[in-house]
Amino acid sequence: MKPEDIQFNDWQRIFVGEVPGAFYWEVILRITVIYAILMISMRLMGKRMASQLSRNEMIAMVSLAAAIGIPLQAPDRGILPAFIIAAVVTLIQQLTAWLATRSQKLESLTQGNISVLVSDHHLNLKNMKTAGITRERVFAQLRSNDVLHLGEVKRLYFEAGGNFAIIRDTDVSPGLGVLPDMDTEFQDQTYKHEPVKVCGICGYNPAGAARDRPCSNCGSDRWSPAVSLQ
Repeated sequence: MKPEDIQFNDWQRIFVGEVPGAFYWEVILRITVIYAILMISMRLMGKRMASQLSRNEMIAMVSLAAAIGIPLQAPDRGILPAFIIAAVVTLIQQLTAWLATRSQKLESLTQGNISVLVSDHHLNLKNMKTAGITRERVFAQLRSNDVLHLGEVKRLYFEAGGNFAIIRDTDVSPGLGVLPDMDTEFQDQTYKHEPVKVCGICGYNPAGAARDRPCSNCGSDRWSPAVSLQ
């Protein structure tokens, strides 16, 4: 299209385009067929495609989306390539899933591994860095599950599928608070400060060791009073 062909008030070009009007009846047929292709493909790839997607399933979804875009909008492109792409994507997804059930190494390679972000009331900063999860995101996830300090958490897992799984400790001990620092009023209403101090960055409690040295878990020299709930 030449620059002089683009006019702001050319409403027919903007809304209808430069294809014959009959093509829009063809679009109805195309989207009906492609919708059926997607429905069948997702059904063949299993129930996981209807829940939170893994890496491979996200790749499959993006590939299917790319396959259907061109046949829907380009009158000179047929629907057959969309059939072929959907069949290949479905086959690769099913084959990868089948092989992953038979090889732990392949499953870890394609799906990722579980990361332990909180272990026995303190943050595992090394695992968080590897997983690309920030301290504030961990705290936000804990708050969304009604956890107000790290002393309540036995384990926080970052699952391979991107979910968080919290295992609460039946023996709750004072720990590092996870409420935002700026919300001091709510902190005063919620927390009771304990005489013991924990690392102000990761929440590690060195079990009676002197607090005049850096934290042995993360190297921070910032110590904060542990908190419990009022």
